[in-house]
Amino acid sequence: MDDSRTQAIKPPSLDLQAHIAELEAQGLLVHIDHPVNKDTELHPLVRCQFLGGIPEDERRAFLFTNVVDSDGRRYDIPVVVGAYAASPRIYAIGMGRSIAEIGKDWLNAIANPIAPIIVSSPSCQEVVIKGGDLRLPGGGLASLPVPISTPGFDAAPYLTATLCITTDPDNGIRNIGTYRAALKKTDRLGVRMSSRIGGAGGYLHWCKYRDRGERMPCAIVIGAAPVIAYTGAEKLAIDQDEMSVAGALAGVAIRTAKAVTVDLEIPADAEIVVEGLIDTDLLEPEGPFGESNGYVALEDFNMSMEVTAITHKRSPVFVSIISQVTPSESSVIKKVALEPLFLNHLRDHLSLKSVLRVVMHEPLSNLRPIIFIQFANGAPRTEVWRGLQGASARQADCGKLVIAVSEDIDPDNTDAVMWSLAYRSNPIEDVHVEPYRSTGHAPKSGPGELDSTLLIDATLKYPMAPLALPGRAFMERAQALWKELGLPALNVKSPWHGYSLGDWTDAWEKFARNAVEGAWAKNGDDTWTRRRGGLKPETPVRTVETPAKLGAAP
Repeated sequence: MDDSRTQAIKPPSLDLQAHIAELEAQGLLVHIDHPVNKDTELHPLVRCQFLGGIPEDERRAFLFTNVVDSDGRRYDIPVVVGAYAASPRIYAIGMGRSIAEIGKDWLNAIANPIAPIIVSSPSCQEVVIKGGDLRLPGGGLASLPVPISTPGFDAAPYLTATLCITTDPDNGIRNIGTYRAALKKTDRLGVRMSSRIGGAGGYLHWCKYRDRGERMPCAIVIGAAPVIAYTGAEKLAIDQDEMSVAGALAGVAIRTAKAVTVDLEIPADAEIVVEGLIDTDLLEPEGPFGESNGYVALEDFNMSMEVTAITHKRSPVFVSIISQVTPSESSVIKKVALEPLFLNHLRDHLSLKSVLRVVMHEPLSNLRPIIFIQFANGAPRTEVWRGLQGASARQADCGKLVIAVSEDIDPDNTDAVMWSLAYRSNPIEDVHVEPYRSTGHAPKSGPGELDSTLLIDATLKYPMAPLALPGRAFMERAQALWKELGLPALNVKSPWHGYSLGDWTDAWEKFARNAVEGAWAKNGDDTWTRRRGGLKPETPVRTVETPAKLGAAP
């Protein structure tokens, strides 16, 4: 097992700047003091590490201390990107636990929340901007170094690393969601809270305020502690308070404070908070913006938010995340927690004990549509199909295509999954299409509102011949020799050695041993005595010789 999955990690930092300092101490932060244009260069620069073949564990957070824009303005506030989840390792540091512990700790936190506490004089309100100051030229939202995420396509700089806090007007229960927000004016944002099936809790609150004929109070937090920030991306139960779950992840109550202009509680130690009121009468066109499904979201009518205050620390850091085409920081935030939650759903809730792993395919497809499930060898077919159906039904926008593989197939290796599909599935028997699925998190350019689900059983269903690679001992020796010779570093993926899949006799094992020992002529002596006439070439020996003969050693 990878050491990074189990190594000890310090308790989580409850202040973003302390977390950034910890990343720097561990060599996981890159300082960029060179002038970088937030409108054209900043996000593309960080994007390079996701597109440039850099191994996942070597991705870094980037801290930009000399941020400028296309008008030549220089910003006093630095920008950090990748500090939440450039890699699972960085996410784990933010959580204060090893990667291997994250899944069970999420489940424990959801089951045993710790309510927040309210404090006065919070650091997130050391500077308060409101009233006419929000509308000064270059003031308000324009004073923040908000990057353009997809230069060449986005219509505006966007807040991406957001925690949008709203409350249910009927019961007062808080919801925290990560929703994008476009700069429209120095005191106005365009906010997109998903309205699809399985969508945003904030949208459900908006519907209730709309029915009341009232504007919806909203606080957009930028730069909360990682354990708080991670809750915004997870699909918790609608009436579960994310701040309380964050407290359980932290092991201590989260400090909150009253917002300045709206009746909401906010993380007291956040970097920046944008307060405001969202219109429930009129919607405003929002977009285009590069989406995490890999396509540009075109203009939609979305929510319009009047900003009533911007508060921040005396020396804040602005946080942005890489989203759009995956892998990205956004997909890592989801993947690290979602995969264990899906595994728990199948193994514990559905009692499918043969399920070994759940992997949500990340490159390009953004986790949700494509899911691979690894089953133990010999899993009953009924259990395989229950697993396929259970994964596709757990969450409305997850599991459009679900593929089951056996335990020798590494579900992180898409090529291995394709190999399994090619040789272990018979489409007429092993493929099932279910209709009437929501389009979910899909491109808006498509014509339909309904989609379907494809379930495929690509598990091993009968004994097969061994994988045609040299045996493990020979490949291990080859890799050691490769290293001794000073050749370029290897990055091997499973399968990297041959192994039996059940269809292999003692006689063939002896043949193989004779061959590597230089005694191949013994094999020729054996086969000479077994010659037959009256057969067509390529007739399998097993259809002619007795099982006893086949199992005999030459």
